[in-house]
Amino acid sequence: MGLLAVMLWFYRLMFLPVLVVLAPRYLWRMRRRGGYRGNFTQRLGAVPRLPPKRPGVRRIWLQAVSVGEMLAIAPVLEALKREGSVEVYLTTTTSTGYRLARDRYAGQTIEIGYFPLDWWPCSARAWRRIAPDLVILTEGERWPEHIHQAGVRGVPVVCINARLSDRSFRRLGRMRLLVRPLLGGITRLLPCSAPDEARFLELGFPAARLTVTGNIKLDVTIAPLDPAERAQLRRDLGLGDGLVLLGSSTWRGEEEALVGTLRQARAAGLAVTILIVPRHAERRGEIEARLKTSGYSFHFRSQGNAAGPVDVAVADTTGELRKLTQLADLVFVGKSLPPHTEGQTPVEAAALEKPILFGTGMGNFRQIARDLVAGGAARTVPDAGELAASAVALLQDESRRTTMAAAAQAWHRANQGAVARTLVVIREELAKLSPGMSH
Repeated sequence: MGLLAVMLWFYRLMFLPVLVVLAPRYLWRMRRRGGYRGNFTQRLGAVPRLPPKRPGVRRIWLQAVSVGEMLAIAPVLEALKREGSVEVYLTTTTSTGYRLARDRYAGQTIEIGYFPLDWWPCSARAWRRIAPDLVILTEGERWPEHIHQAGVRGVPVVCINARLSDRSFRRLGRMRLLVRPLLGGITRLLPCSAPDEARFLELGFPAARLTVTGNIKLDVTIAPLDPAERAQLRRDLGLGDGLVLLGSSTWRGEEEALVGTLRQARAAGLAVTILIVPRHAERRGEIEARLKTSGYSFHFRSQGNAAGPVDVAVADTTGELRKLTQLADLVFVGKSLPPHTEGQTPVEAAALEKPILFGTGMGNFRQIARDLVAGGAARTVPDAGELAASAVALLQDESRRTTMAAAAQAWHRANQGAVARTLVVIREELAKLSPGMSH
């Protein structure tokens, strides 16, 4: 028995006890976020009823883990739909991703479901029912059993928008000998950037299978709000007529930092409202408890429209960040102030030509953050105190905000084209499939 087979069986044997240990944490999280009870059996491999495969039409199984990845794949799905000779079964992992997919992609897919647990019985059951001809994984999705099931069936696996966060790179680096067989099961891997490519090479991924395509999230096109829509949305949120500082995808501790920024801005005589969009809407109770002690008025979007202007508006909803970002005069990108280290995406803010602030913890978007800072579109703030000082200075300086916004637009335009490059590789892999091939 070879090393790969030994590792696979070890993974299979350890999966269930590890799952049992981790289950309480995940069940608690699922309960908080809600929406996980529906279609739960799909996670055990009970795929929804799919139409029979059609002669000459290739079936693609595309996995996008959550909301961010779901939004990013929109142009890929649109292009594949236009192909005519392919059909897509789309899966996701989170309930929020599932709802978004249902809302947006029902007409571009043959069905939408949940990704099965990466345990042999569940994965094999799903594979038998889906019978894909090509598998596409997004970003950090690299599941050993899923990739093995593809290998035994001769199905190519393409990882698009592939990236390695600092934490993932450190973890995989410690078990490099175990990682190489897993990476070896991937047919093509399309890193977001040259630094990501270098990391995959260091882990032992074959250079011949790597193609740097860029980040498909940079190809985002966002429908602009017209003036009437903007005015109505401001009223609904209770934003009033002053400046708006947006906390984009905030995590614990960052709401307090934004309230502190509001305090300094008001002390400087600025008419400013804080708009907070927490990364996880289920934190609304925790955020409300903190706002009650702030002395400021506030309103939560999930409670309906605001009765009037407030000091702090909280958009505790899902899938609205692109729309809400258009109301901002300045954007702070969350999950970036200490102790957070990974950062949320600044791409939408840049695409919408907004001046940007973020903390030092931008590990998931390190190169993008560096490029935005180097281009003059963003500034890094090391802590809550500097966030307040920098935000107040920029809110006082419209000319500086305008310059940063123009730099963000220039950066965004210069970095587009990843979707087209990604589609070239997908078409290459589809073309390699033999005419009579069916899985």
